[in-house]
Amino acid sequence: MSLAAASSPGPAGVAAAGSSSGSAGLAADPTLADFGTDPLWLVLLKVVAVFVFLVVMTLFAIVFERKVVARMQNRVGPNRVGPRGSLQSLADGLKLAFKEDIMPVLADRPVYFLAPILSTVPAFLAFCVIPFGPMVSIFGEQTPLQLTDLPVGVLIVFACSSLGVYGIVLSGWASGSNYPLLGALRSAAQMISYEIAMGLSLVAVFLYAETMSTSGIVSAQQDIWYGVLLLPSFLIYSIAVVGETNRAPFDLPEAESELVGGFHTEYSSLKFALFFLAEYINMVTVSALAATLFLGGWRAPWPISTVWEGANSGWWPILWFSIKVIGGIFWFVWLRGTLPRLRYDQFMQFGWKVLVPFALGWILLIGTFSVLRSEGRSTAQLMVIVGVIAAVAVVAVIVQDIRASRAGEAEDEEVAGEPPAGARRGRAGDGATAFPVPPIDLAVPPSPRLRAREPVTVPAAPTVPVGGGPDSEKDPTGETR
Repeated sequence: MSLAAASSPGPAGVAAAGSSSGSAGLAADPTLADFGTDPLWLVLLKVVAVFVFLVVMTLFAIVFERKVVARMQNRVGPNRVGPRGSLQSLADGLKLAFKEDIMPVLADRPVYFLAPILSTVPAFLAFCVIPFGPMVSIFGEQTPLQLTDLPVGVLIVFACSSLGVYGIVLSGWASGSNYPLLGALRSAAQMISYEIAMGLSLVAVFLYAETMSTSGIVSAQQDIWYGVLLLPSFLIYSIAVVGETNRAPFDLPEAESELVGGFHTEYSSLKFALFFLAEYINMVTVSALAATLFLGGWRAPWPISTVWEGANSGWWPILWFSIKVIGGIFWFVWLRGTLPRLRYDQFMQFGWKVLVPFALGWILLIGTFSVLRSEGRSTAQLMVIVGVIAAVAVVAVIVQDIRASRAGEAEDEEVAGEPPAGARRGRAGDGATAFPVPPIDLAVPPSPRLRAREPVTVPAAPTVPVGGGPDSEKDPTGETR
């Protein structure tokens, strides 16, 4: 179908789809009017169901990650606890519960205790606006398979993810140690950098769906997924959430090669388990948000939805939604098992100089496209305009890259003409600049502390024979001196 037709659903279209009696998949779509009317017992039941889903998905994600990484590295992975090692994560949780709880002497006790809770609670709260399925009947009550929804439901997820960084920052500050503090500072900078790119990637979704309600965005993808229609936004989101959740290769706040364990170095037992739980719940949450905003939410994939009319009704959508979430978790695991950790300067440069400018340019392009479409332009004309803009952008990037490479070559020639002492160059033509190396005849001076500890030698006094010598003198008393 055309892009103009795919982008037409807005709040009015979503409400009409929810109240219409068309196809089986659209007749049960919930609207904002369906929320806030559930009895108290049903609300408590949904809260327990969401909690159980997150805990079970966390236990699954841990075993799934270890199994997939083991497969990538040609290993067996966990295979001792439970069938094929399926209960290994449960055993790890019990082990952490019975380990000794150690607190540093210099720790700020109240903040030290509260930091893991501040990381875990927002991770659970963020899932309250994620839709699991359409309208269903639970003990005779018609209710949507979603805890709640708001006109700005997606912002709830952003608010909760922003609150989660407070737990990391406070844990590093309250530990009374240098390595956790460095990890906390890195986490704060990382959150600011990649949350901006993550937010910008969703602006195009809001422009096309004309709503920030999660249930409304799912209903707006009844014809085509936004992951296909807005592929650049999906790619930016997929990269930004890796930095948002502190996962490899963007796990700089807990880089074990540099910071021992990062912000949770001084934590053990259940406090460490809470940080561990929060990390995996955040993985599940951002994967569920990606499925909701870009992959049609709880709707069945294209081949199934066309051959089976009941695929998007009843309790079956929970299955499609879970499969999409597991696919998002596999994305995190795949990156961890494939890419090495970035340097911190490379990491921040990629966020500010690549993701954010590209997201801003994409928003500008989508805004232009929406304005021209509202003016009655045809799809062919819009595609021509978009193609011209994209061609100009590609040419600009190529010209900038050529200028940068020429500037690097000129700098290499200057360095090659006057090589500094103790420096060497890379191979000719590879663009490597000179870098300092230790000289071959390196002489290390002695340490001042070792020099201070050397014994002080005092010259010995000349000895005089007891009986006197030929040059000895006698005083008036007759003694030799």
